[in-house]
Amino acid sequence: MQRSLTILQLNDLHGYVRAHPELVRPDGTWTLTELGGLARIAGLFDHVREERGGAVLALDNGDTFHGTHLAVESRGHALVPMMNRLGLDATTLHWEFAYTPDGVRDLERRLTYPMLAINCFDRNGGGLAFQAYAMIERAGLRIAVIGLACPVVGWTMPAPFSEGLRFTIGRDELPGWVRSVRQDEGADLVVVLSHLGLPQDLKMAQEVDGIDVLLSGHTHNRLHEAIRVHDTLVVQAGCHGAFVGRLDVEVEGGRVVAHRYELLPVDDRWPEDAEMAALVAAATDGRPELDHVVGEVGAALHRYAMFESPMDDVLLEAIAEAAGVPVAFSNGWRYGAPIPPGPVTVEDLWAIVPTNPPIMTTTLTGTELIDMLEENLERTFAADPFEQIGGYVKRMRGIKLYLKVENPFGHRIDRVFVADRPVEPDDTYEVAFITEQGVPARFGRDRSSTGVDAITALRQLFEARGTVVPPSEASVFVV
Repeated sequence: MQRSLTILQLNDLHGYVRAHPELVRPDGTWTLTELGGLARIAGLFDHVREERGGAVLALDNGDTFHGTHLAVESRGHALVPMMNRLGLDATTLHWEFAYTPDGVRDLERRLTYPMLAINCFDRNGGGLAFQAYAMIERAGLRIAVIGLACPVVGWTMPAPFSEGLRFTIGRDELPGWVRSVRQDEGADLVVVLSHLGLPQDLKMAQEVDGIDVLLSGHTHNRLHEAIRVHDTLVVQAGCHGAFVGRLDVEVEGGRVVAHRYELLPVDDRWPEDAEMAALVAAATDGRPELDHVVGEVGAALHRYAMFESPMDDVLLEAIAEAAGVPVAFSNGWRYGAPIPPGPVTVEDLWAIVPTNPPIMTTTLTGTELIDMLEENLERTFAADPFEQIGGYVKRMRGIKLYLKVENPFGHRIDRVFVADRPVEPDDTYEVAFITEQGVPARFGRDRSSTGVDAITALRQLFEARGTVVPPSEASVFVV
């Protein structure tokens, strides 16, 4: 018998509970429009559930409880009632580990749905740290949802994030779990809920048989069509709650025989759910210290570019000025919704850099500088997707980097300049940075703190200048 199911996907919310500006390109030209908001998302979910008579599976790919001041200040707790209101069936994890593994478990206890991960292990006992899968009965189907957390938590992020845990990419574990839920548990449909990123997920779907649907997260791709890899459908729905993915499938004999996919903008076509709107208002209203205007920005700030972006250009400007050095580095983060031209508030600053790390300085040799950049480029553009463990290209100020993306590791950099002079291997360069992703610990000497954190530096920049205009001079050139 053929059965119909609708899968709703939310991924990479990053703590954005209210509607916010997003960059979209409906006619080929980038423009800002208001999207998102959990009240609208709840209204969308309710509409689809009413339309489909309950034959709906709602899943979240993680990066949910971190990314805004509201999320970070409450260690994710402020979002719990809202996410529970959505009636989700499962989630997986990434930035949630910023609250440490104990903080993640505290969040898990408060949720009405499970956190899933087959690739996160207790370092001492060796067993799984989280539930591997959930078996959900919906629309007359037994649906196995298997989780894949983001493994870079244990590889490149601060040590407290993964204390007591061990991560793998999941390629060795997943085939056994897929066979088990089908053969031992009688699953009619296998859904993988992943936070590996789209390149890795496409390779996983190519390697592992038996996956019907793979919901992808982490890389913030807005897919307008499902990608078919063998018999697996792969989808991803952007970020910040600006879009919801809707995948309608027809299932017969343990396989998907037909499907339809839509990337749904979360705009004002969806009536706000009153209960969710009240929860959001209770958590966000009446915070005058966050609404305080620190200055203005002369052009939209965003992070939607691989090599450099105006949001990070402004952050780097603040880092360099606070440290009193011309060269600065930051991580190539993907999160952070655009900030339109005009007034900038304290809350906007927290959205730029919610971890609020201290600004550090160190001294690099020319060889170290080049090696650090080559390593970052490999993590971003490695030919093997499973070796791509970075975000965007490292952000930099005071540098001119000329690169050949297609070249192999160790040979991507064509030329590097500091202060318009070629970098020499034995010369030294004092640089400022934030987080170990800015300048990894094995590079540099004489590390020291400026005593200024990133939010303070940004605030000082805006208050001193009044209006901040992102630098127009590029740092990265593809040749």
